[in-house]
Amino acid sequence: MFNIALFGAGRIGQVHAANIANHKETCLYSVVDPNQESAESLARKYQTKVQAIEQAISDPEVHGVLIASATDTHVDLIELAAKHHKKIFCEKPVHLDIERVHHCLETVKQYQVPLFIGFNRRYDPQFRRLKTLFDTGTIGKAESLLITSRDPSPPSAEYVKVSGGMFRDMTIHDFDMARFIIGEEPYSIYAQGSNLVDPAIGQAGDIDTAFIVMKFPSGAMAAITNSRRSGYGYDQRIELHGEKGLLSAGNIKENSVELWENTGCLAARPEHFFLQRYREAYIAEWDHFVDVMADRATPECSGFDGKQALYLADKALESLYSGKEIKL
Repeated sequence: MFNIALFGAGRIGQVHAANIANHKETCLYSVVDPNQESAESLARKYQTKVQAIEQAISDPEVHGVLIASATDTHVDLIELAAKHHKKIFCEKPVHLDIERVHHCLETVKQYQVPLFIGFNRRYDPQFRRLKTLFDTGTIGKAESLLITSRDPSPPSAEYVKVSGGMFRDMTIHDFDMARFIIGEEPYSIYAQGSNLVDPAIGQAGDIDTAFIVMKFPSGAMAAITNSRRSGYGYDQRIELHGEKGLLSAGNIKENSVELWENTGCLAARPEHFFLQRYREAYIAEWDHFVDVMADRATPECSGFDGKQALYLADKALESLYSGKEIKL
């Protein structure tokens, strides 16, 4: 049984707490959060304890850490955990500054501990099957990849100001998925964006609607379309076109019942939020990390993958500001 210290008792921390507690090989050993009330509430729910950062990191009974705290705390916690030889699961992004990420990964390398970055969409059963079918040659060589990602409603302007912007906060998932599915590193990126959803987002210096195009060495191209608003639910779709056919993964709906009558067809909307849409993905990525802890696997989504996704976000922002295609 692996004892896990959970850093972060917020919304995503609560998702991870349930998955840790429900797994037959892991135990939620402690909760760490600067908000004492939140930490105590989560600890009570799972009949565990609250620890301070230093206590959890230095505790010999802690085998691994799951970092689901605020983004600006990630690298410091990763480095502390590495120095104490803990196995590390960290939510995306590693940090908002690529040089700080690079320094952090050097520390992890120095102490030779496994680091897994939680790009959960890789573990969605639908997207995973699409990737597996592609890798087995079902549609031959990839030619174009379309990724649609639209949130049901925009975040607050206050959140936008500290999030690193749309590309580093939202599109970063799609950058990772493009690399993951195509299996190559893009050599160029071009981005365009607008502020159409909420004027306050524009006033905070960000966009809420975007198109990004990336080119890969094989000749394949990936197009990402993002919006901070979708009036019909959480819109998450992937379409991969190849020389021999097409693979597509559509939205997961609230239910699968459809009403057909003489006036048309009525179907349910997509799941409303990421916690529902990606529930199975969060469970699957935790299963993988347990395999990493048990030395049955190495991290499929590493610190390098976290750095590359942030690098693409930075370069997309450079393209947005310059209006030019950026060579990578």
